[in-house]
Amino acid sequence: MEEQRHTGPSDGSGRQPSGKLAFSSLGELALALSRGETSSSELVEAFLERANRLDPKLHAYAQLFEETARAAAKAADTSLSAGHRIGPLQGIPIAIKEIFDLAGQATTAGSDALTDRQPAVSAHAVRRLEAAGMIVLGKTRMVEFAFGGWGTNPVKGTPWNPWDLATHRVPGGSSSGSAVAVAAGLAPAALGTDTGGSVRTPACWCGLVGMKTSLGLIGRGGVVPLCPTHDSVGPLTRSVRDAALLLQALAGTDPEDPTTADAPTISPLVEIENGIEGFRLGVLGEGDLALVEPQVRQLFCKALSDLESLGATVEEIRLPLSIEEYLAGGGDIMSVESYRHLGSYAEPADSPVDPVIRARILRGRDISPTVYNQLLETRRAAQTAFAERLDGLDALIVPGCHQVPIPVDEVDEDVPPNAFGRFVNFLDLASLSVPIGLTTVGLPAGMQIVVRRYQDATALRIGRAFERARGGLVKRPPGL
Repeated sequence: MEEQRHTGPSDGSGRQPSGKLAFSSLGELALALSRGETSSSELVEAFLERANRLDPKLHAYAQLFEETARAAAKAADTSLSAGHRIGPLQGIPIAIKEIFDLAGQATTAGSDALTDRQPAVSAHAVRRLEAAGMIVLGKTRMVEFAFGGWGTNPVKGTPWNPWDLATHRVPGGSSSGSAVAVAAGLAPAALGTDTGGSVRTPACWCGLVGMKTSLGLIGRGGVVPLCPTHDSVGPLTRSVRDAALLLQALAGTDPEDPTTADAPTISPLVEIENGIEGFRLGVLGEGDLALVEPQVRQLFCKALSDLESLGATVEEIRLPLSIEEYLAGGGDIMSVESYRHLGSYAEPADSPVDPVIRARILRGRDISPTVYNQLLETRRAAQTAFAERLDGLDALIVPGCHQVPIPVDEVDEDVPPNAFGRFVNFLDLASLSVPIGLTTVGLPAGMQIVVRRYQDATALRIGRAFERARGGLVKRPPGL
C-alpha cells in the first residue's frame, strides 16, 4: 500500500531523517514508530523545527504549544516502549484550526473581537484525537470567524500558499493555516471545519486531501459556530487513507451536538481497498462547468478518464438548480445564522471585526424570520430533487475548484472563490477533495467526490482507488 513505502534512512543508522518525516503520511509515521525507526519525540521536534524556521514566512500557525507537545511526546514514547499501544495514531502530532477550543487556551477564531472564550475543556473533536494518542502541535490561522473562502485575514494575517514561494497566493479558506501547515510539512495532518468549502478549497489549492464530512458524524461541541445548518468538522491530510484514519478516530456521539445522536456508525477503512469496478459516477454538463479554467478542466478530464479505467462508468447529469442558485441560497442561510451567533461581536460601531466579515454577518440582520424559514424549505426541496437526480449513482464527481489560487492582491472578496463548494453543504452531502495534478505553472488542482449523507466511506473508497492508480496524490512543494 502506498502509505507503507519505506525508502530507508539516508544515514544508515536505522532512524528516519527529519526531512522525510515532515512529508510522510500518518500511515508511514505509524509504521516508522512501530518499527522503532523514529520516536514520538523525534516527530514533534522535526515538525517544531520546521515550524519555527519556515512559519515566519508561511504564517500557518497562530500558536505553537512546544512545551506541552514535547511533554505529550515523551509520555507517548514511554507508553509505546512499555508495549501500551492504543492505536495507529498514538504519538503522532496534529495541528488544529483556531476555531476549536483547547483547554486552557483562548479561542479567537481568527478575530480580535472574540476575547471572552476561555475554555476549560477542549472541543469534542480534539478530545477524540487526544484519546487516540495524537499530540496537538499548535493552532492554525484561519479566515476571521471562518466566514470566507479565499483564505485571507487582514486582521491576523493571511497564510502563504506554499506552492509559490515567490508570490503570495491565496491558500484557500477558511481552514487556511491548517492546509498550509500540512502542505509545507509543518504538521502531518490538521483539523479544519467546512461550512461552504472551508476544508475542500484549501485542500485543493494546497495540493492535499480534504474532507467535508457528513453532518452528525463528527461532533461540533467546542467549535465556534458560524452556520450550524452547514458547519462540519473535517481532516486535511497527505493521503486518502489518512483521512479515513482520522474520520474513524473522530466519529462518535457528542452530547453537545444533537446532530450526532442519530448518526450511524461507519467503518471508513473496511472496504477502502476494494476498488470501484462497476461504480456509476455522475459528472456535470457543459453549462455547470463553464466557469472551470481550461487547465483545471484538462486535469479534471484526465482524472475522469482514470476513474473509468478503474472500472467505473461516468454519466452526465444535470443539477436540479444552477450552481449560482445553490450559492445564493447557502449564502443567505449562512448570513442569518452567523448573525445569530456572532452578531454581538459585529454590531458595535467600533467593532474590530474586519469590515468585509462584519458586513457578511450584519447582512443576516436584514433577513426576516419568514424569509429564513422559506430558505430552509427551499433547501429541503432542493435536497429531495438532488437525491432523485442522483438515484442509481454512487457519487458525483466535480472539480475541487473552478480556478487555481490567485495572488492575494488580486482577490475580490465579493466573488465566491469556489463555485463547487457551497452546494455540498446546502444539500447536506459529504465530499472528499483529492489532488489531480499541477498546471503548467506548477499550481495544484483537485476534484471532489460528492456522496449522499453518511456515505463518506464510499467517497474514501473512490478516492483511494484513484490514489492507488496514480501511485500517490500529494506532492512536496518545490523549495520545501
